[in-house]
Amino acid sequence: MKTTLRLLLVLFTSALLAVPARAQEGRGRGGRGGAEGAPAVAATASTTDGKPGDAKAGDKKDEKEKEPVLSITEHELKLGGKVIKYKATAGYMAMKDAKNEKTKANLFFMAYTKISTADDKVDPAKRPVTFSFNGGPGSASIWLHMGALGPKRVRMTEKGESLPPPYRMADNEHCWLDETDLVFVDPVSTGYSRAATGEDPHQFHGFNEDVASVGDFIRLYTTRNARWPSPKFLIGESYGTTRASALSDYLQDRYGLYLNGVTLLSSIMNFATARFTPGNDLPYTLFLPTYTAGAWYHKKLGGALGAGDLRGALAAAQKFVQEKYAPALMRGDALPAAEKAALAKELAALIGLPEAFVLQRNLRIDIGTFTTKLLEEQNRSVGRYDNRLTGIRYAPGTAGRQEFDPSYEAVFGSYTACFNDYVRRELKYESDLPYNALTGDVRPWNYNNVQNEYLNTSEMLHQAMSRNTNLKVWIANGYYDLATPFFATDYTVRQMGLDPAVRGNISQTFYEGGHMMYMVPAELAKLKSDAAKFYVSTLKSAGIQN
Repeated sequence: MKTTLRLLLVLFTSALLAVPARAQEGRGRGGRGGAEGAPAVAATASTTDGKPGDAKAGDKKDEKEKEPVLSITEHELKLGGKVIKYKATAGYMAMKDAKNEKTKANLFFMAYTKISTADDKVDPAKRPVTFSFNGGPGSASIWLHMGALGPKRVRMTEKGESLPPPYRMADNEHCWLDETDLVFVDPVSTGYSRAATGEDPHQFHGFNEDVASVGDFIRLYTTRNARWPSPKFLIGESYGTTRASALSDYLQDRYGLYLNGVTLLSSIMNFATARFTPGNDLPYTLFLPTYTAGAWYHKKLGGALGAGDLRGALAAAQKFVQEKYAPALMRGDALPAAEKAALAKELAALIGLPEAFVLQRNLRIDIGTFTTKLLEEQNRSVGRYDNRLTGIRYAPGTAGRQEFDPSYEAVFGSYTACFNDYVRRELKYESDLPYNALTGDVRPWNYNNVQNEYLNTSEMLHQAMSRNTNLKVWIANGYYDLATPFFATDYTVRQMGLDPAVRGNISQTFYEGGHMMYMVPAELAKLKSDAAKFYVSTLKSAGIQN
């Protein structure tokens, strides 16, 4: 399996090997970010010698062969009582074919790198660089960028919902720039990234294809910007954790690029844990504690569970799953009627649904049923990304069909509005393309590498950690997340079969938020605090004091 996967990735990547650009990051100022297949507009551009204006008269290269010009600006941010000066770079990296002649795709990225000052010299050998991306598939890097890691964040309520429009940003007092440089990557067809003119974008829309193209971007950025001596980290969210766990093995196997650390935010590596399909009972058991979290929050639990705290309710749910629920589902139709009825009563008490309904559903409640049924009498549904948040039902009474996800609506408008303003006004990058924050244009996503089985990248992470015993992994999940439930993540980690020598290299933290736990200001602060500890400990184990 592993040999076949590596062969497919190598064959695909051979068509995407890019050549070093003449214009490295750090040259030029505030120009356009245009590229073939991805037009942009701006008043000023910079040539590779750093002088504004048109290309030199002696330069006869065809326009299509030129590297995109990057927009570079300088800023400062106060973090932890100290002022950090940094450079922001926004634009495209042209990914070319094996002959270094034809552009295959233009990947849009935004990088933030700390600038040396008289009092604070930056040593690339000690300064980490972190590559960040979201998931989908079909998501741009906007969510981590504008919600948690970057120098600006979208202002939210204390509960983690959008304020009324027009939406506003603020300096991110929990930005990660005091710990690491940041590079936000938009995979092909997301954000401003596009396949080049004449290229079929679907050649990038698949598990193998995505890992290869993003992996080549990371290798090329590292090379062009002289970051091979730097400690290197990845952070992915949602399907981005699928990508990051796969890249941990791919980068070292394909390019000899060994990572120091990987952060998996709202993790999903084993897709069997989240696919409600006939014959796969695993999701019913692993989603149950998150159902309990939502029922507890909305005061749908009675007795001691409802009167107690969240963690007490979660502990009861996990105990029920491991000792009673999972064994019962394994027995299937052989489960006696009396035992089934008793289990239905316990299950109903843990998830806030009617006992008769749970029994009618054969003890199996899928995500769509839960989100529409929990607050049915109020004509409300609860969110998939965050089941604390609620939305008005279009068609009350139709259990199992959620018209929209209220937890997605809580962020979509505010994040896209703020980003489109920020990228033009502060980063000086101008494009008339729509910024695809989350697009369906990548469908169908190609999973041909795992036909007739569930994708499981935890094995790739297992292999990476076994070969690179210095690799540290930090996993962060929200208790109210129904997209990638925390108990499913914990199950996946426990099933990795890691050798005791590296088992301690994985740490997990949990938050009282949803898929994007950082929408809640208090949890954003906790996330940053935990991130700082992860970077310090990881660098310390490598003999680096940043």
